[in-house]
Amino acid sequence: MIRFLLALDLWVRKLLSAFCVFMLAMMVVFTVYTIVMRYVFHDPPMWGDLLTSLSNIWFVFIALSLTVRDKEQIALNLIYSRLPRAFGFVLQQFWTGVILLLGVVIAVYGWEAVSRMGGKYWEMWYFAWEDGWFVFKPNYMPKKYAMMILPISGTLIVLAAIVAIIEDVVRFRRGTFVVAGSGAGE
Repeated sequence: MIRFLLALDLWVRKLLSAFCVFMLAMMVVFTVYTIVMRYVFHDPPMWGDLLTSLSNIWFVFIALSLTVRDKEQIALNLIYSRLPRAFGFVLQQFWTGVILLLGVVIAVYGWEAVSRMGGKYWEMWYFAWEDGWFVFKPNYMPKKYAMMILPISGTLIVLAAIVAIIEDVVRFRRGTFVVAGSGAGE
């Protein structure tokens, strides 16, 4: 069971990393395309800047969940490493718990924002799921589609923090715990 969970954790991290690479590539593609169309052909797309911004936002939020899982978020690792091992462990778990609570807030209030979000992006077309198929909709994309990153990333942050805490507790009990960012035992 533990091997399955470790494999699942590794698979999810690789999938999220690939998604971040894709979003970063899309930011570059949308930006270059918009610049070329604007300055060479004098006909910029209406959607270019919006898709660049949305790709950036989705990239940052998904990358945040990866940094939480890898314990690379902003923390006081230098201070943790100077403290006795048990106290450093407690402080690191406290910080991860704070990040977990932040993930809960992002997920809960993000879902609330999505469910109440009105309006549409007039410059965007979109795909919708109807009658068991994806259907191209040549009208305006609802803004709640772009906002879905909030509950998604909040949930991923919570899961990443829980896995990081469990991993640290197991390592602490085995005597192999090392403070994140110290480089040893990683």
